[in-house]
Amino acid sequence: MLRFTPYAMAKLLFLRDIGPTEVGGFGISNAEDLLLVEDVQLVRQVCSAVSVEFDDDSVADYFDEQVDCGRLPEQFARIWIHTHPGASPSPSGTDEETFDRCFGGSDWCVMYILSQGGNSYARARFNVGPSCDRRLRCRTQFDREFPASDQEAWFLEYCDNVSVRDQVLAWNASDAQSIDADWWRPSPVAFERWTDEHSEAG
Repeated sequence: MLRFTPYAMAKLLFLRDIGPTEVGGFGISNAEDLLLVEDVQLVRQVCSAVSVEFDDDSVADYFDEQVDCGRLPEQFARIWIHTHPGASPSPSGTDEETFDRCFGGSDWCVMYILSQGGNSYARARFNVGPSCDRRLRCRTQFDREFPASDQEAWFLEYCDNVSVRDQVLAWNASDAQSIDADWWRPSPVAFERWTDEHSEAG
């Protein structure tokens, strides 16, 4: 079973709902329990409604930072997480190609997809011995200690890392007027407006 701490799942839901595109990152696992995701980390990426392309230099920088923090690759480089804007979490052909190309050299890896509608998909792949794929159940593990949410920091992380391939998809016209055309750049004012509008809507 793939499990998320409440903090990790709250951050992932927040990142999923900021924009209309896919967004992707890496799950950071507990050192003693590698299928327990404690955080989700973005890297620089170009996104559309149907794809996520990571920047290779940013991935390398992320790996270096995690090693400097004392983590091993199995804690930060084995669980690939991304979102789907629609209702279906099923992996696309592009998702499968990316999983094969980018994670095929790992001894094990996990692909996790969370859809806008709330459904999820998780599959583990074992590339050593008699290699195989196995679907995983998923849940949020509420019995773990977890820090408070930090939506402003999450918003800035999104702005620092996510570029939208087609800016027509970036936001609808009314939202673009209220948040400014460069909504994806770090802006505390934009964050406050985004938070206020979504609080009123929800």
